[in-house]
Amino acid sequence: MSRLLIVSNRLPITLIRREGKMRAEPSQGGLVTGLGSVYPSSDSIWIGWCGTALERLRGQEELVQEMLREKHCHGVFLSQYDIENYYFGFSNKTIWPLFHYFLLYTIYNKHFWEAYVRVNKIFCDEVVKVANEDDVIWIHDYHLMLLPRLVRERLPNAAIGFFLHIPFVSSEVFRLLPWREDILEGILGADLVGFHTFDYVRHFAESVRRILGLEHDLGYIAIGDRNVRVDAFPMGIDYTKYSTAGELPGVKAHIKRIRKRVGDHRIILSIDRLDYTKGIPERLEVFDLFMEKNPEFREKVTLILVAIPSRTGVEHYRMLKRRVDELVGRINGKYGSIGWMPVWYLYRAVPFEMLIALYTLADVALVTPLRDGMNLIAKEFVASKRDGTGVLVLSELAGAAKELGEAIIVNPNNKEQIVAAIREALMMPKEEQIERNRRMQQRLARYSIGGWVGDFIGCLEKIKARQRELAITRLSEDLIARMVDDYRKSKDRLILLDYDGTLVPFSDHPRRARPDNDVIPLIETLVKIPGNEVVIISGRDRETLEEWLGNLDVGLVAEHGVWIKERGSDWQMIERLSNDWKDEIRPVLELYADRTPGASVEEKGYSLSWHYRRADPGLASVRARELREDLTNLTCNLSVGILEGSKVIEVKDVNVNKGRAADHWLGKKDWDFVIAIGDDWTDEDMFAVLPESAYSIRVGMSVSKAKYNVNSYRDVRALLTRLRDAYAQS
Repeated sequence: MSRLLIVSNRLPITLIRREGKMRAEPSQGGLVTGLGSVYPSSDSIWIGWCGTALERLRGQEELVQEMLREKHCHGVFLSQYDIENYYFGFSNKTIWPLFHYFLLYTIYNKHFWEAYVRVNKIFCDEVVKVANEDDVIWIHDYHLMLLPRLVRERLPNAAIGFFLHIPFVSSEVFRLLPWREDILEGILGADLVGFHTFDYVRHFAESVRRILGLEHDLGYIAIGDRNVRVDAFPMGIDYTKYSTAGELPGVKAHIKRIRKRVGDHRIILSIDRLDYTKGIPERLEVFDLFMEKNPEFREKVTLILVAIPSRTGVEHYRMLKRRVDELVGRINGKYGSIGWMPVWYLYRAVPFEMLIALYTLADVALVTPLRDGMNLIAKEFVASKRDGTGVLVLSELAGAAKELGEAIIVNPNNKEQIVAAIREALMMPKEEQIERNRRMQQRLARYSIGGWVGDFIGCLEKIKARQRELAITRLSEDLIARMVDDYRKSKDRLILLDYDGTLVPFSDHPRRARPDNDVIPLIETLVKIPGNEVVIISGRDRETLEEWLGNLDVGLVAEHGVWIKERGSDWQMIERLSNDWKDEIRPVLELYADRTPGASVEEKGYSLSWHYRRADPGLASVRARELREDLTNLTCNLSVGILEGSKVIEVKDVNVNKGRAADHWLGKKDWDFVIAIGDDWTDEDMFAVLPESAYSIRVGMSVSKAKYNVNSYRDVRALLTRLRDAYAQS
């Protein structure tokens, strides 16, 4: 039975030495809270750092590991140097600020990066020690973005998921990172990559496309011989835990104490880690402005500000603490009176029962981070409102805003808007409060933390099943051996080959994809073998094919089947075609080329092509979609069709295609060996007309009419070389 291995920077427990003995105490944090409902269990193991530097554990590693094993954990031991440079350094001085758009706080330090690489390798060693072949490995967050690929290299068939709990920035920001390729390739070692919102999915996919040049299709990214799924999984909470906690005796006791402290004042609640991304100073400035503009609420409203200590070893956080302290003192001094303190400031973590008491009592929850991956506090607040009253004021830059649309959504940088939102929240009728909260509660109940976990693991199982299906069609060594044997036994062989992406790699400019010194000799030797008929079926114009391949004794097909040339013959058309439509279509293609820097129009005898390989991927994607729509409308009454290839949109006569050209050669003889290889959708017509006994191969791991798949043009060349050599050995 498969187990779930949860891998994160920190374990859900921390080792603390007290009275000379090592003790394990529960850790704090969003991930620990989120996964608390599915961990621990007999079929799960949590792998992570135990919170204590290796230097303090020398000689006790086995003892500590045994203690952790009892709690379904496996420890990763890190030195103080690695903690300083990997955790406080690269993770929290490079990735954290960059991914939250705090570019001025971002430090690019080579030593930080080297420590990050080293620690990810240490984690990999520990995962491999624990993992069984059928385990599900779920890696979490920005501390371990290299780990999926490292584990993949050691466990090629493992089911690996990765979830990022913070935002993923736009590609323009991400490309500032010097190690951007390593990070993307590391994450893509997973089978399933999850984010909180679709915005983050889109940013990641754009970064992969712009930086690695890998396209995504309906959430799938083809990398090597695998398809990686990328999707949004908004993290939920344990809804029942929060919705029923108000009945706990401890919660009721806390409610009495808090109410005694604040009297009958309305309560505005702010709870967050003390982090510069949370916008706590800005929140205090908003409260100051609210008091100034709404004097009627003085001595009637109290802001309870809970700031949970975070990363106190980082200078930016120490500066933030001083600023918050000063703002609280200034507001209390400015507006406070005997018997009323405008801001009740708690700089500490609060126990669960007190947290629920604060949620229960709050009239308004002010959750206005400057940037946040999800923000579970907003969800916890809504779930805790048993009577349905209370208003959530939520930043539009928190991932939770995508789900909690009934909250008052604000721009965290617009102080006047937030001031107005606080007033609206305090004045909102109870009936409206209840209506808004009930809708959000129903949504949170449906997609709780259990739903989040189940959804992610279920999707991971589906992508593994999809990979297994594609693996069946991958050209294995056994299939190649069978193909070579059939080739050797046959006498009349037809070899149909696409050109771009099949025999040669794609180039930024079509004219630069000339045949190289490896492919020409390979084709020359193939055509000299008795019984071989080699035909190159391309979308290129006949002049280019003649220039590049005309001196070879091969059959040629140009413009996807408009022109054909048999060995020793002249070019001829399959049927007479008209060019009258070109004058109507050409200006449209030229207009889109002008609007898309890097795009170009190529005119062939009986087709027009719009190339966009050299254009900016984001802009090209938009323009290509717009162009397809315009062309569809323009060509509805013409006898031409729209053909999509790799980074090209082509308009040509609908009566010709590669399938019809392939039929021309298939009908010439009773072939006892047929092989056809192509790389894009233009080749599907060729695959469709092949006899059942033929070997059809699609370059790239995509669903196709072809029977088999290979990874790249290099595999095609290697296969053709095997066929060539088979004759010499026969």
